[in-house]
Amino acid sequence: MPVRQRTTTRLKTLFERPELFVLAGGINPIGAKTAEALGYDAFYMSGGNTSAHQLGWPDSGTSMRDMVDNARKIVLTVQIPVFADADTGYGDAISAHYTVREYIQAGIAGAHIEDQTFPPKSGPRRRCISIEEMVGKLRAAMDAKQALDPDFVIMARCDLGGVPGASFAEIIERCQAYKAEAQVDVICPNGLRTWEEIEEAIRLIPGPVVPLIPAHLSPYPSLQAQQDAGAAAAWFPALTTMAGLQANWDFLSDFRQRGTLAVDALRAQAAQSPWGVASNGGILDESRLRSMEEKYLPD
Repeated sequence: MPVRQRTTTRLKTLFERPELFVLAGGINPIGAKTAEALGYDAFYMSGGNTSAHQLGWPDSGTSMRDMVDNARKIVLTVQIPVFADADTGYGDAISAHYTVREYIQAGIAGAHIEDQTFPPKSGPRRRCISIEEMVGKLRAAMDAKQALDPDFVIMARCDLGGVPGASFAEIIERCQAYKAEAQVDVICPNGLRTWEEIEEAIRLIPGPVVPLIPAHLSPYPSLQAQQDAGAAAAWFPALTTMAGLQANWDFLSDFRQRGTLAVDALRAQAAQSPWGVASNGGILDESRLRSMEEKYLPD
């Protein structure tokens, strides 16, 4: 029997190959299992989604322990690699070193660390630490992974684009420094304003590069456009949750108005789906549980 490749090695290979892959993001085991069942190569555990769905709090509410505990449940559910948000490393360089060790021991295949101040702020209050401090933090993260699993993927995420007054040139300077001075595996320029800026950033930054494309871009760049631009992955942090959130909102609103007629309509709509009816049992392979019961439990 061939030796099964570690998820860290598989994720590293995905980022380094010339073909684009999709980072299907979300929050929980069933979202990851759904992505896996439909053939996605990797799952991304979003910090913002974890904060919203686990804590009922806007982005920035999660701790390192919240993230590790949630990721461990996802990792146990799927065979595909799980890539995760590691915020700012949850403190200074020493904290980042410890965070990477915790992530690796939880079975996570890779993580991104951003250059915001800790704790991170939203909107006009956002600020970034110096390049020198971020390089030190990334070096600490890289040393932690080298000690435990050299194939664990470290992505440096530059959030300077969200800081008022930041220039495109300053964003590129930071991204280039993170690669040259810390030798991280992947670079993410975040907060770029146009597709043209994103294309130029991918060209200027040593790869692999995965831009975090703002959701407001319209039309949104196609997967082929992202491939042609040289992006290593198409990153959708809420791919497994965004449609469901809207659908739940619509259904609950409909139920308030029509009662159980809304349930009948929902079931009829699902029955007409060209992809079949989604169910927990189908996605989670309920037959596997039945087989285990027959194998291990007495009659």
